[in-house]
Amino acid sequence: MAGTGFFGWLRSNSEHYLLIAAHRKLARTQGAPAPRPPKGAKEIFWLKVFAPTYALLPWSLRSRIMRAMPGSHRQQWADPPRPQGPAV
Repeated sequence: MAGTGFFGWLRSNSEHYLLIAAHRKLARTQGAPAPRPPKGAKEIFWLKVFAPTYALLPWSLRSRIMRAMPGSHRQQWADPPRPQGPAV
């Protein structure tokens, strides 16, 4: 799971079902077989409600939401080391 607690669960489920939704869309546009239809309330919610709603949000709002949530996407990476002379 990507993190712990609620935000980790939310991120993990979001990534999983958005990937499935992307596969379904790609299969539709390419005429390929799609992933199996959603089964149960959980899959129906994520694929029929969450994924289409998320796709309608402007990127600026999606970005703000992601930055506000704790998780690895907020990690501050160290700057790359400075070159120390010629590489060869």
